[in-house]
Amino acid sequence: MPPVPATWADRWLAWRNRLVASPRFQRWAAGFPLTRRVAQRNTRALFDLCAGFVYAQVLTACIRLDLFVILAEGPLAVDALARRLDLPPDAARRLLRAAESLGLLRALSGDRFGLADLGAALVGNPGIAAMIEHHALLYADLADPVALLRGQAQPTRLAGYWPYAAGATGDARTVAPYSGLMGASQALIAEDVLDACDLSRVRHLMDVGGGEGAFLQAVAARHAAPRLTLFDLPAVAERAAGRLGRSGLGERITCRGGDFHGGLPAGADTISLVRIVHDHDDAPAQALLRAAHATLPPGGTLLIAEPMAGTPGAEPVGDAYFGFYLLAMGSGRPRRAEELRAMLAAAGFIAIREHPTRRPLLARVLEAQKTGSAK
Repeated sequence: MPPVPATWADRWLAWRNRLVASPRFQRWAAGFPLTRRVAQRNTRALFDLCAGFVYAQVLTACIRLDLFVILAEGPLAVDALARRLDLPPDAARRLLRAAESLGLLRALSGDRFGLADLGAALVGNPGIAAMIEHHALLYADLADPVALLRGQAQPTRLAGYWPYAAGATGDARTVAPYSGLMGASQALIAEDVLDACDLSRVRHLMDVGGGEGAFLQAVAARHAAPRLTLFDLPAVAERAAGRLGRSGLGERITCRGGDFHGGLPAGADTISLVRIVHDHDDAPAQALLRAAHATLPPGGTLLIAEPMAGTPGAEPVGDAYFGFYLLAMGSGRPRRAEELRAMLAAAGFIAIREHPTRRPLLARVLEAQKTGSAK
């Protein structure tokens, strides 16, 4: 393919980039009144990118020491916190000041510290704490990001953690860690998805890749009528059946084990895929959508709920975080809503529309119908 000629916009952008890259211009911009705030904001943004790992490790230390849970009881003085955390007073103060600077804690009179809004929010979301601990594997896999991009960092720790990424079905021992994590983190978005979708007319909902049943448990609490089926790998479905049975939902939710490559069980008029499609590369993801279309009756509904690339205001979540997380996992990629729409259409679905959610950075929802009228 011949090279594309440079446009005026290309040349202007190149000139602008050379200007911004000049140390002399940067010093000038930092002192000139009309550009000072922009220069300071850009400097802070660059420093935050460099220091992001340190910020994450401050958060990890707070989680591992149960700092937020301790302060949920009320503010405490530094000396008292040091004893509770089993840290030297100077080290405790260092951690507390660091957490305060990140908006996790607030300093109070009398040399005390209490929870700020972000710290309080973490107390009410144990799934976030589980994800923060889980990120130790991701950080290890990202130690050499260039090797990861070149495919020279295999096997990764995340690939071992998620065995299905490599096509392995796993057993009760290998699926336990990720099944528990999925359940804890899925609870974060289940209510958002249900707030966005009207499931009151659903007769039979099948949640494919449902893990240990956190999403269906939320559905059961909100809707009494529909039959509920969980479909996942056999070892995962077995764990789900035990967990749901202990929760008193064993008779309400049927758990079925299998692999979607062999087709999906028939009978449901609605299928949900909650944070499933982005775990798969294009070919198996398209195969999954085709399997859902083949299984649904005429007029049946498919729901896709997951974080999507290009979400306004949350662009780094899709392309940066999930882009590299899924790369380390060894399967899948973040997709934009328009990409998923095209895949749904290619699978035979029609009437594709998006339902707004409360927190789109965590999950957006697409609904699609199989052509024909329900009988």
